[in-house]
Amino acid sequence: MKEIVKSKNNIPKLKDESLERLKELAAINKTTSILKANQPVDETFQQICLILPSAWQYPEYTVARITFSGKEYRTPGFKKTNWMMSQDFETIDNKTGKIEVFYLKKFQEFDEGPFLNEERDLIINITNLITGYLNSIKGKDALKKIGYKYEIDESIPEKNKCEITNRQLLQRFLNKNNYNRDIYHDLMPFKVKEILLVANLYDAYNIEKEGRFSEHVLGEYHQLNLTSLPRITGVSTYDEAFEQLGTKHYDLIIIMMGSDKKMSLELSKKIKEKFPYIPIFFLLNNNADIEFFESNKKKLDYINRTFVWNGDSKIFFAMIKLVEDEINIENDTTIGLVRVILLVEDSIKFYSRYLPLLYKIVMEQTKRIIEDVSTDELYKVLRMRARPKIILTSTYEGAIKVIDKYKDYLLCVITDIEYEKDGEKDSNAGFKLIKLVKKEIKGLPTIIQSSDIKNAEKAYELQSTFINKNSDTLLQDFQSFITYHLGFGNFIYRDNTGRQIGVAKSLKEFETHLRTIPDESLLYHAKKDNFSLWLMARGEIQAARILNPRKVTEFESPQKIREVLIDVIQNFRNEQNKGKIIPFEESAILDESNIVSLTEGSLGGKGRGLAFINTLIYNYDFSKHVPNINICAPKTSVIGIEEYEYFIIRNKLQERILSELDYEKIKHIFLNGKLTDTLIKRLKILLRKIKKPIAIRSSGLFEDSLMQPFAGIFETYLLPNNHPDIKVRLEQVMNAIKLVFASIYSPVARGYIQAINYKIEEEKMAVIIQEVVGNKYDNLFYPHISGVAQSYNYYPFAHMKPEEGFAVAALGLGKYVVEGEKAYRFSPKYPATEINTPEDQYKNSQVKFFAVDLNKKNVNLLEGDTAGLARSDIDVAEKQGTLRHCASVYDPGNNVIYPGINKPGPRIINFVNILKYNYIPLAKTIEIVLDIVKEALGSAVEIEFAVDLNKDSQNKASFYLLQIKPLLGSAQDYNINMDEIKKDSILLYSEKGMGNGIIKDIYDVIYVDRDLFDKSETEEMTREIEALNAQMIKQNKKYILIGPGRWGSRDKWIGIPVNWPQISNAKIIVETSLEGYPLDASSGSHFFHNVTTMNVGYFSVQPELSKSYIDWDVLKKQKIINQ
Repeated sequence: MKEIVKSKNNIPKLKDESLERLKELAAINKTTSILKANQPVDETFQQICLILPSAWQYPEYTVARITFSGKEYRTPGFKKTNWMMSQDFETIDNKTGKIEVFYLKKFQEFDEGPFLNEERDLIINITNLITGYLNSIKGKDALKKIGYKYEIDESIPEKNKCEITNRQLLQRFLNKNNYNRDIYHDLMPFKVKEILLVANLYDAYNIEKEGRFSEHVLGEYHQLNLTSLPRITGVSTYDEAFEQLGTKHYDLIIIMMGSDKKMSLELSKKIKEKFPYIPIFFLLNNNADIEFFESNKKKLDYINRTFVWNGDSKIFFAMIKLVEDEINIENDTTIGLVRVILLVEDSIKFYSRYLPLLYKIVMEQTKRIIEDVSTDELYKVLRMRARPKIILTSTYEGAIKVIDKYKDYLLCVITDIEYEKDGEKDSNAGFKLIKLVKKEIKGLPTIIQSSDIKNAEKAYELQSTFINKNSDTLLQDFQSFITYHLGFGNFIYRDNTGRQIGVAKSLKEFETHLRTIPDESLLYHAKKDNFSLWLMARGEIQAARILNPRKVTEFESPQKIREVLIDVIQNFRNEQNKGKIIPFEESAILDESNIVSLTEGSLGGKGRGLAFINTLIYNYDFSKHVPNINICAPKTSVIGIEEYEYFIIRNKLQERILSELDYEKIKHIFLNGKLTDTLIKRLKILLRKIKKPIAIRSSGLFEDSLMQPFAGIFETYLLPNNHPDIKVRLEQVMNAIKLVFASIYSPVARGYIQAINYKIEEEKMAVIIQEVVGNKYDNLFYPHISGVAQSYNYYPFAHMKPEEGFAVAALGLGKYVVEGEKAYRFSPKYPATEINTPEDQYKNSQVKFFAVDLNKKNVNLLEGDTAGLARSDIDVAEKQGTLRHCASVYDPGNNVIYPGINKPGPRIINFVNILKYNYIPLAKTIEIVLDIVKEALGSAVEIEFAVDLNKDSQNKASFYLLQIKPLLGSAQDYNINMDEIKKDSILLYSEKGMGNGIIKDIYDVIYVDRDLFDKSETEEMTREIEALNAQMIKQNKKYILIGPGRWGSRDKWIGIPVNWPQISNAKIIVETSLEGYPLDASSGSHFFHNVTTMNVGYFSVQPELSKSYIDWDVLKKQKIINQ
């Protein structure tokens, strides 16, 4: 008993110790994360310094300092005291540093004064991490000096190839097979993420009269489709500024100077003293202040740059990008051959005008070129990083420094004429600079700009373009220069006199002309590096890298140059297209490695998922992990959302369909509409090539997106595609497309869209046309296995862990699984583990299956999404020979299951020959695919798949990945102390739940009375629940929904067959078991996908299997509002 009391007394101490260890671990993790960001050393050390106090016992009384190489980095409020812990460190080039941690008051003595031994271990660990980081920088510099060049790593050690460790698997796939894209990821490692804006409200208001300040500042990001928007924190006083700087790191400080000049200058000086590594930019509200700042530039050295507001919000965008470019230039030129535009200008007024102008031109030209290139949306965003970097300097010496360092990467030099040289104003500095540049770098495009038109003649003498600063056509002048000289426009083929002989608007035209231009033209462009310049401007870094180092003199003849150029372009384009979405070409339809785009526009959510699947499958060698199976995707084409938009506009449907609520009428309205001639022509070509059944699937703009998936809300039609007349087949496909379009306006979709506060006109529809996976058996067409798998298992059993995921599989088409009918559930990690008893397996085994009905040559699609399908008994599949590896026999007398179907008795679909005896490695394949897709999407995921057990010439079956979607719930953690909750206050307790969160505003319960429940009346219950849900929507109330069996099941005998919009205001859903009506956890894919992504709580209450319960007595005593 004494030991028990002693143990209880130790509990608070153990808790405190655990908390300390967690804090220390968090500090290690944060330090590692900061070092991985590869930011400048000053910034890195300051960020590490700021996180140190939180890892010590008394964070509020802890300050820290890091010293290195003569510099100090301190936490706010730093001061030295007698209570100090320190640790020295030294780099490979003998530079020394120190971390010091001080307590600001006296505390109880522990292991090392007031400090713990664990804190000594922590400070040693952090210094080791810092030393490794500094040594790696030194090592890279040393490699550069000896001329080491980074190569693509073709050799991956065999041991690592077979391991699935976080990050490693996907990263190796990207490194080896997607190198061009990986370069883009490595470009622009530094991003301005946090901006501290110091301004009073009046100054900010003056800049944006309508008060939408952040929107105004960051609008350019939206227009250019740029990601990683910075966050702006606004403060108005000295104290507020330092409070913010003490709580988190900022990448840029912008001080808007209004009437109180003195306060702004004092504040910036104080900030620079304490945070010397953060750039400070001034934004003047008044041109009258410019002279003060230009004449006192040397005194105001604590201000990094000064700008003036000129009425254009793009100034903010230019300020942010200028900071990023100055920090990223060295990395981006080394890794990605990124080009540099040098602007030499000392006038605040003019560079405040020029920089937004230059960024606008460069960004828009880059965006335009990227839009021309066939690729996916993420790639386009990444390729924006390959745009030229713009560097601003205000002195002759500053310009020379940039030119010397980045000579090989300069795209052009733009210079004023009068600015500082040798410490004094020089009225000819610009001319001197251009003269030197022309001598050093032959043929480099240059601009001399001046307010004095007389300087034009001197500029022309120097073979430089002249631009008048006061020109009314300044934007067009710059745009023309950049398009003509910097490779941004079409490629203009010229002869050796400079006369135009051909124009290439695309990479394909570029290649075509390469084959036919005269040798003299080829040499003319090759000597000027025009070919690599144009490819570089289009963001084709890998191709440009191959061509760039090679000189004309290396080749025997112009013909050899031609051959190399064509070879590089062809190989590059073929590699690019592999696993990508490519424009419609007849030859591409039968190539499974591509997705063919039938019309322009976004692919929709599901289409994006398919594009990712294709890239993954056809660029990564899965055979190293699962060698005995093919992992592939079905032949796929996509109709972009522009077709839907044209369809609505051309057929004048907008007003008619918004006011029409009768879905049957809406379907007929859509069926009477006309698709574009281009699409019809392409569909006809497609149908001549594809002879198997096809699926016409929805791909709404928001469907299966990361933020708000619309799973199973829109229609999918499966067509036999076997009518002898191609006109009939074409008509069927066109009608299916129109009905998919119309499904946006179905009652189910309207209800869902309303439930999540979207507007129906915001949703747009792309359409996917896919070959159905499977084979023909008599007059049916179906795959051996279809299923869904999720990377997170909310119902782990025995030794299973939630993060190991689960899968549900059935014979035949996947419709059977996603709609929640009886199918076989298993763990990919432990496929041989039986989840249910033999008797339960028999009771819950699949008895029907879906297949495409090949007898239905004339399909009436108005019958719904099952119009082209047959729902057959399992014994049909047995007669057709497809049960062989998928079924077992149940012996009720002995309550045992025998593998295979050689014995008489009831059949159970449990895939035992596959999962237990590994006829094909299905479980391992699912496990690996889930792991990779989960890492790529950054969240728990669901996949849909199909399996063809017929083996190819290499004795391999085929696993088809059909769809991926994220499973997102609330990411926030909650800690619940069960000891503090009174048991008599609990209405419901469950040991099996799903979802995460705290809900404080639920006062209503809708429940099915278990004493009156009749499972033959579940369809009537569905209508009653829908009516109650509609009332709750009107009253804007959320509620708890309680009922027996599976919610959302399509089988009315095992649960209440609601669809999601019928219970859309339920915030918590509870499934209970009744006597003779055992509860099998819901696995209907679409229904529970929506439950998890909308963060609806889900509970399973099975008193017979666990401690879970519902206090029915309390529930029945409550006031009944509606029955």
